[in-house]
Amino acid sequence: MQQLTFLSQRLLQAVFVTLAVTLFVAFAIRFTGDPAVMMTQESSNVTEADLAMIRESLGLNAPFHVQYLQFMGQLLTGELGNSFFRGPIKELIGSALPSTLLLAATSMVLSILISIPLGIVAAVKQGKWVDQLIRILSLTGLSFPNFWLAMMLVLIFSITFNVLPVSGFSGVASLVLPSATVAIVLTAVNVRLVRTAMLDVLSEQYIMVARAKGVKEFWVIYKHALRNSAIALITFFGLQFGNLIGGIVVVERVFNWPGMGSLALDAIAQRDYPLLQASVCILAMLIVIVNLVTDMAYSLIDPRIRVKS
Repeated sequence: MQQLTFLSQRLLQAVFVTLAVTLFVAFAIRFTGDPAVMMTQESSNVTEADLAMIRESLGLNAPFHVQYLQFMGQLLTGELGNSFFRGPIKELIGSALPSTLLLAATSMVLSILISIPLGIVAAVKQGKWVDQLIRILSLTGLSFPNFWLAMMLVLIFSITFNVLPVSGFSGVASLVLPSATVAIVLTAVNVRLVRTAMLDVLSEQYIMVARAKGVKEFWVIYKHALRNSAIALITFFGLQFGNLIGGIVVVERVFNWPGMGSLALDAIAQRDYPLLQASVCILAMLIVIVNLVTDMAYSLIDPRIRVKS
């Protein structure tokens, strides 16, 4: 019963957040410019009557609430309408979304596989040269802007040594540089997080009791300490992945990655209201879903969270 109540509360919150995001996006994009002007910017003899006719054909003359309700109806039915310039939005997002999810998931997995072992070593060897080296490397990684790191990787591996593709998505090799760029920055953050979480747990009394009983250090670290750090790690990794889905726009642009970020930027440049609105709302819904799954994951690990919620 408590779990059902917890789930209901989170689902209700997710619905309200999604509605708020869709309303804000639908309102805010009206300030980005006039699509009719964008469509006719190369013509020198366009009259105001011509612009009014274009707005009428695009449905832009309807009141805001009518346009918003029409969009919500399309969103709920999965029929997202047409872009002003590029055809059915459903097909455009259906092509771009898997690319963004693939890049985000690959980067996140790489970061976790690297940061957890390094964070554990740094915590176990606290204050020693290994810990100092790992902390310096993580701080160095945090100092690199992702766009600069992306360009350096392209310069080294694509231009100088010509071993990896420069841009686009033509296979597994195309995934290496963009995922490595994102993973390096993520790992710099995650190593420090894992180290801090492990240090908090390693100072607990039950860890000292386990060691006093003669439990092997490997099991003390991985069975007791790491397992009890899972709440903090799952929470952070989940929130980080949600932010990553909508936050790799720069990396997608540098590598000409055919994802949601590039799609949204093109829509902004073209004042493509329907495409931009649908892209941002889909990304927001994904972030809400990821956060909801994260809530459920750590509530299953620790039932006390459900009781307190």
